[in-house]
Amino acid sequence: MTKPDDTIRVLIPLNVRKKNGRPKIMPPADYRPSEDQAQDPHILRAIGRAWGWRRRMDAGEFATIQELAEAVGLAERHVSRQLRLAYLAPEVLKRLTCGREATAVSLYDLCFLASEAWGEQVGRAVGEAPPRTT
Repeated sequence: MTKPDDTIRVLIPLNVRKKNGRPKIMPPADYRPSEDQAQDPHILRAIGRAWGWRRRMDAGEFATIQELAEAVGLAERHVSRQLRLAYLAPEVLKRLTCGREATAVSLYDLCFLASEAWGEQVGRAVGEAPPRTT
């Protein structure tokens, strides 16, 4: 039987933070992720869904976002916001899906980046400074 003096305590320095409305365990600041670490699955799923919706609308399957929302069983406002992901800059999509870079913004904020110029999207999405124009 163990005595109270035989207790071993292990402390792991982790922080819990909300990301996309869900709690996420954040590693220590000096942690270096491995090369094979994948992107946030919520963002990848949302981008894939948005492109699927865009293709269906371009093919003429749905005339309005309201029709699309009813067909997929989601709120029109949600579909409208998520559909914007299909109009992100090609460089942003490449970095998020193929480059496996972590986003500097949440999925919600990423939806609103599509309304900005493509040059500004890259900097805001992955946390780089935008290129200077003189």
